[in-house]
Amino acid sequence: MSGWKLFVVSAIAAVAALSGCGRTATPEAELAQRLEDADEVFRDREYEEAGRLYEAIAEDADAAGNTSAYVEACAMRARSFLIRDRGDEGTPWLRRARERADAAEPLGWSRYLGVRGRFEWQDGDYETATLTFREMFDFCERHELWERAVDAAHMVAISGDPDEKFEWAEKGIDMAEKGGMTRWLGPLWNNLGWDYVDAGRYGEAREALVRAREYHYAGENELPKLIADYSVAHVTRLLGDLDQAETGMKTVFDWAERLSKDGNADALEWMGFSRWELGEIAAQRGDDDTAVLFMEEALGELETAGMPRWDEAGWAEKQGRLSELRG
Repeated sequence: MSGWKLFVVSAIAAVAALSGCGRTATPEAELAQRLEDADEVFRDREYEEAGRLYEAIAEDADAAGNTSAYVEACAMRARSFLIRDRGDEGTPWLRRARERADAAEPLGWSRYLGVRGRFEWQDGDYETATLTFREMFDFCERHELWERAVDAAHMVAISGDPDEKFEWAEKGIDMAEKGGMTRWLGPLWNNLGWDYVDAGRYGEAREALVRAREYHYAGENELPKLIADYSVAHVTRLLGDLDQAETGMKTVFDWAERLSKDGNADALEWMGFSRWELGEIAAQRGDDDTAVLFMEEALGELETAGMPRWDEAGWAEKQGRLSELRG
């Protein structure tokens, strides 16, 4: 859930000001603009292309002696691998960022912390990751890097223990709303909704996920909208409204199938998840035979999408559920 993190690069304002009066942008401002451009590609989930852009920026920043931009670019090059389940390839880039990162340069240091925490989280070291994201939040708040502070709060709400998830999700939402950071509000409300799902608070979950859907639908990317619809349909099933859940999930499946045929590599995963949900709906209606058929097909799609690799526990849970229904 997401590739959807954005950052403040204060030098961009200088670029705009300079271009407005016909003067040439400084090398520092040009690197800042290139980082922002690469971030936009990353937010569009074009991770391979974004990675190439970050690598080129790192080389040019190193040659120009711009340590802050170099650290940012190296860190994001590392993250461009991590988000594609290729963390081993990203580790050397994170090491390069760590070697040059300095808290005296807030943009580079905050970016490094954000990526380091994600590597720790991906490795399953949730306690260390949470400490890193707390450090990032305090640092960014101190240096008025507000969007990065929101990112840190968002990640504490993901990696933290159950007692702090709600507090940090709400802290991130409050900061984003006050700062007008609308692009963050979809992911933040989404994560809060799923925290409510995990806690069995389905009514509150549905309210939060409907809010998340409103923000996702304000964007242009289809996949977050599809995932938002899936989330609402899922919690609607948990609330027992099976007819409405089925209608919503069929729409999600058809949408994911179309995106898959159009070449969207992530869509197959959501074909599998939505088909699985249709199986759960059948099971709740007492039709185990239909449920098994749906779930068998869903597992085939999820296996092709790589679920046994990127969610081993979830894959094992689904296999156990299918065995239970087979009797």
